[in-house]
Amino acid sequence: MDFKKLENLYKTELLDNVLPFWLQHSLDTECGGYFTCLGRDGAVFDTDKFIWLQARQVWLFSMLYNNVEQRKEWLDCALLGGEFLKKHGHDGAYNWYFSLDRQGNPLVEPYNIFSYTFATMAFGQLSRATGNKEYADIALKTFQLILSKQDNPKGKWNKAYPGTRNLKNFALPMILCNLALEIEYLLDKDFLNKVIDTCIHEVLEVFYRPELGGIIIENVTTEGALSDTFEGRVINPGHAIEAMWFIMDLGKRLSRPDLIEKAVKITLTMLDYGWDKQYGGIFYFMDRLGHPTQQLEWDQKLWWVHIETLISLLKGYSLTKSEACLKWFEKVHDYTWAHFKDKEYPEWYGYLNRQGEVLLPLKGGKWKGCFHVPRGLYQCWKTIETI
Repeated sequence: MDFKKLENLYKTELLDNVLPFWLQHSLDTECGGYFTCLGRDGAVFDTDKFIWLQARQVWLFSMLYNNVEQRKEWLDCALLGGEFLKKHGHDGAYNWYFSLDRQGNPLVEPYNIFSYTFATMAFGQLSRATGNKEYADIALKTFQLILSKQDNPKGKWNKAYPGTRNLKNFALPMILCNLALEIEYLLDKDFLNKVIDTCIHEVLEVFYRPELGGIIIENVTTEGALSDTFEGRVINPGHAIEAMWFIMDLGKRLSRPDLIEKAVKITLTMLDYGWDKQYGGIFYFMDRLGHPTQQLEWDQKLWWVHIETLISLLKGYSLTKSEACLKWFEKVHDYTWAHFKDKEYPEWYGYLNRQGEVLLPLKGGKWKGCFHVPRGLYQCWKTIETI
């Protein structure tokens, strides 16, 4: 494999194709923040603003400013979203809404913990980019709120009847693995280590199930047991594989090759488990007992699933020289670039049907924004550099 050529492919796709698309089409210079509902050619088709996507874009452009090059247009873009979020994104006590209208009036209550996690990431990177202490305080206060909500992330907006079927979900411990390193410079060292230890334990001891062939499941009971229910049977291969590069980063950071080895093994297991042997690509949702899923979109092929998989495979190869990672990388790379990259317009498609045909031609919407594609291209580029 020609790694030099590959590195250039990921780097130029990021810098010359994807970032200019968002800078050209998403900035709302009138009201602040970003438009994320963008058609194939970048035309805005809806002006609602989703906190996840606003914060992710702030994070992305701040991160690139901090790590790649101090370009003024990148920092200006991050500040446009950061100031909008600071003013409109929360209720005054840093409870972050789910969505706002274009002007910044709240539309959906702060029921979703991931509004908080992405706000923490955004203001953590923005404070590093600007040296602004106010941004650091917002990140820290929001992080403390996340930790206080761990046992009931939705709070009073939780629809589950208390006490009948108490389940905990993989997503929060998974994202905390990444989040702790994101704002490491703001945290007390002992506290940071405690958070990291808890996350690693949850991901690799609670949700990882050797008795099920070494897969990761999305929900277990609060006691850590399996649940034979829709929620308890659901598998999200992309989620599990994404979490594994977070674990690899932690393994590297903590000088723990055992964590890296385990994360590589799980990546390969989940990829083999989730790969569509008939049409190629990775399934979105599966049922661990092979029953029909409750998610009707179970067989769709999604952009983020494939991009996160590329990151985990490259990191796995970079850190362990696993030939299996390299072989799988070639396969997933070929599928991803053939199906998700739009040959005529910038940015990538997000949603394909099982056969790999484009389902929705949008480049951004309620869930897809300026995050997985550019972050993935950046991570792949930088990981290939180390190879």
